[in-house]
Amino acid sequence: MPKVHLDEETVERLDGLRVDDETYDDLVNELINIYQAEELTLFRSGDG
Repeated sequence: MPKVHLDEETVERLDGLRVDDETYDDLVNELINIYQAEELTLFRSGDG
């Protein structure tokens, strides 16, 4: 499994987004899903 090194500021921002006992893995996956959904929305809106 790859290791990711983050700045302290980035970790603090992630901590501010975590809900209850959410793991960093859960949070990162959620952020990736949001990013992909927005990308898909932007792609589809350009079709018009």
